[in-house]
Amino acid sequence: MATDPRWVNIAEKTIEEILVDHAFCEQKAATSGISLIVRFSNYPNIVEKVSPVVAEEWGHFRKVLKELKTRGYELGKPRKDDYVHELQKFSLKGGSIKTHIVEALLICAMIEARSCERFRLLSLHISDQSLKDFYHEFMVSEAGHYRMFIDLANEFADKAYVQERWNAYLDFEADLVTRLEYRGDRVH
Repeated sequence: MATDPRWVNIAEKTIEEILVDHAFCEQKAATSGISLIVRFSNYPNIVEKVSPVVAEEWGHFRKVLKELKTRGYELGKPRKDDYVHELQKFSLKGGSIKTHIVEALLICAMIEARSCERFRLLSLHISDQSLKDFYHEFMVSEAGHYRMFIDLANEFADKAYVQERWNAYLDFEADLVTRLEYRGDRVH
């Protein structure tokens, strides 16, 4: 489900909160990548393909920290991400290790896809030109990450199965975003 473009109007009024939340999203993305590598370290393709994403996400975290500092804002405390928690609860439990891998990769793909969509809106509609450029760069990066996670999932299961699970995540996520509080101070 697409985000209402008016979300940018709300986000723009709380740009400090969006930047803080964005910083923590990047930190969590790097941490999630490290977790994937640790959990599935005996799968060389995961280690090889996720390692550069971890480095890039950590670089993004540092870039958002720099933007916060430039604007006179502080990082503050981390926030609970109900969106991510709900996606994790939706994942299949049990089954083979490859099922666990596919589920973990699809959750990462979904988070990256939603971030990409929100960053796209910011890059198109926020009034601050420097933030338009800032978020355009993030949008492009997140799109690449989303595709990489889907492609990697296809290495561990039949493509039809991965597509079936992806469709289930899309349906779940569409419902999820209607149930969560609509906030302009969060990326997700």
